[in-house]
Amino acid sequence: MDLIDDLLARGLVHDTTGIDALRTRLGEGPIRVYIGFDPTADSLHAGSLVGQLLLRRFQLAGHTPFPLAGGATGMVGDPSGRSDERNLLDEAALAHNVACIKSQLTKLLDFEPGPHQAVLVNNADWTKPVGVLDFLRDVGKHITVNQMMAKDSVKSRLESDNGLSYTEFSYMLLQAFDFRVLYETEGVEMQMGGSDQWGNMTAGTDLIRKSMGKTAFALTHPLITKSDGTKFGKTASGAVWLDPQRTSPYQFRQFWVTIDDADIEKLLLMLSLRPLEEIAALMAAHREAPHLRGAQRALAQEMTELVHGANAAATAEAAATVLFGGDPTQATQEVLEAVFREIPTVQGDAAWLSNMTTLVVESGLEASRGAAKRTLTQKGIRVNSHVASLEDILDFPSSLLRGRFLLLRKGKTTFKGVIFDSVHLHDI
Repeated sequence: MDLIDDLLARGLVHDTTGIDALRTRLGEGPIRVYIGFDPTADSLHAGSLVGQLLLRRFQLAGHTPFPLAGGATGMVGDPSGRSDERNLLDEAALAHNVACIKSQLTKLLDFEPGPHQAVLVNNADWTKPVGVLDFLRDVGKHITVNQMMAKDSVKSRLESDNGLSYTEFSYMLLQAFDFRVLYETEGVEMQMGGSDQWGNMTAGTDLIRKSMGKTAFALTHPLITKSDGTKFGKTASGAVWLDPQRTSPYQFRQFWVTIDDADIEKLLLMLSLRPLEEIAALMAAHREAPHLRGAQRALAQEMTELVHGANAAATAEAAATVLFGGDPTQATQEVLEAVFREIPTVQGDAAWLSNMTTLVVESGLEASRGAAKRTLTQKGIRVNSHVASLEDILDFPSSLLRGRFLLLRKGKTTFKGVIFDSVHLHDI
């Protein structure tokens, strides 16, 4: 199966400037392709993985990816898919965000020297030196207001209560300029992105045709939504970020594990780098035993490895095992640290170990000594892997996990962590 057929089978093609022409061009040899990522935050999120992995698919097929960090376009704000205008960031914030996003992009693409080496570019490098009059003469004259008004992203905002500022109206010209510069200087013939970018992308192909007499290509992928129509990549607590400081590898993995059965096949097809035959086998096994969540676990493992690395993925999986009833006494120091980052913790006092009621109350697992005694009497509390009783006395430090941790659990899901040293884990 060629690359285009594979993309079609995965549901990754929404619009193109011509699927047959693109297939012909790819058959002639390697192509250079780019996707832009605007630095509206200091991290990309799970929803942006479709585009990043689309670049990776092209690289694996022998083409050269040019991920673009929008240091210039990020100063303006893309109106596509938005009902109101973005808050504009200052240059310092944008520079910080661009640096963070560049770091994340390097994890998913191969930047090692070679024939298909990925190249990071920042559109601020070629946009800032251009004066406004030169830009209007060189770019603006080739794109009519009629064209811009016809784009869905513009029409929807013009019809909204908030309207559309001239700043955001100009975004399309800036993105078209990016495409032409990359075509001229790097030989980039193709732009890809989400379906909400179609108008911006065809403005670029039009600019290249009108000003250079050349043919360029554009391809959009569908924006992922959940089966209930809500936006993909968000949870009740907010966006699922690629930055481990914003969304820990454990939380990142759990997001994928908890994907609804109605969404998992679509997500496997659009995100996984597994061959289609392997995905079909995964889904067949999943339908036989959906309670095991085999398809979700496979996707969770793959995505966590891609974004955070194999070691972080293995640690996150082991931490989940502990938090869902596994034996913490077998966990490594690294796994325990991951577990304790996900639960409320307190700094421990060795004196608590001589009285189980005191330990339960001081840890915050129960609010009062009376409640602690009742729960202990009912055998409702575990300390590490042991069902605790009122009479238990723990030795310091031999009773601690790795000489440092106590994991208290009430029922199946209420945890408290106690750390017995001078350095609190959340400060590490």
